[in-house]
Amino acid sequence: MAKQASRTNRFRIPAALVLISVLTAGCATVGRDFNSTGLSWIFAGQTGKGEILEKLGEPFRVGIDSGDPTWTYGYYRYRVFGESLTKDLVIRFDPEGKVRSFTLNTNFPGEKETLEPALGK
Repeated sequence: MAKQASRTNRFRIPAALVLISVLTAGCATVGRDFNSTGLSWIFAGQTGKGEILEKLGEPFRVGIDSGDPTWTYGYYRYRVFGESLTKDLVIRFDPEGKVRSFTLNTNFPGEKETLEPALGK
């Protein structure tokens, strides 16, 4: 019986250490970071897929919006404790492969303040 208890304790300690490490770190990152405050080079009707690929690389996701191809660039830092930080750039293309429109959403603190003047705040 004492041998079995000894074996059980031997496995509990590493499991507890792993759990403590995960909770302490408490963070997971998905996607690739991109400069969301420096997108003034993107113009509807002018910027093409080639230039987007050259400057931002491969998209994180691809999709369709009302028949138009879309590319999404995302960067997500999830936390167990505290606020998770996320940003994504969705680019919608016309049939010729030029940007039809794009949407940027972020809750990264430095980026939010940069974008707020554009919102009239």
